[in-house]
Amino acid sequence: MVKSKEWNWAEVKENIWNEPSEDVYYYVSRWKKQGFKKFLDLGCGLGRHSVLFAENGFDTYSLDLSDFGLNALNTKAEQLGLEVKTVLGDINNLPYEDNMFDCLLSYHVISHTDTQGIKVIIGEINRVLKNGGEFFITLCSKNSPSYTKKNYPKLDENTIVKTEEPEAGVPHFYSDLNGVKDLLGNFEVIRIRHIEDIYEDTSGWHYFIHGRKR
Repeated sequence: MVKSKEWNWAEVKENIWNEPSEDVYYYVSRWKKQGFKKFLDLGCGLGRHSVLFAENGFDTYSLDLSDFGLNALNTKAEQLGLEVKTVLGDINNLPYEDNMFDCLLSYHVISHTDTQGIKVIIGEINRVLKNGGEFFITLCSKNSPSYTKKNYPKLDENTIVKTEEPEAGVPHFYSDLNGVKDLLGNFEVIRIRHIEDIYEDTSGWHYFIHGRKR
């Protein structure tokens, strides 16, 4: 299993990483209505989603491999008078008890591993979620030009390593739909979307997955 590597957040200039994804507002609303309370932002980055959930009354836990990102989140939380429980840690080995969380978000994070690692991470998500708990995660799709057209170094048949900042040296695992279903075979999959995001000169495909622990 490849060693995890954090994003170099000091090199990130786009403000998009400080604003919650539009998808996540739905899950804040849904999970509040369901009475979910204890929330994990798995790979929180600069904390854009952690802040949103804390503002909406969730008991918010946030984990990331980047000191820079966690410091930025702690500063925001303090300025806003919010309580967010941050931990420097690896998504391959979560420092949380079994069946601890009602809901879990991991947005553009868990793909940062290889084929062996993704199985470990999915197992960790299963371990820390309560029975009936829900997750919203994304996975890189093999439709992405970064997988099909770029000449990145490969770790295995599903994994490339990017060479540009802020992701230089960061592994990326890619899947197809059958692979997604196999990985999540122990969960109830509520919804899968396959979406292309268009950038100036390229695009990126991801699976957006909503599921529940049986």
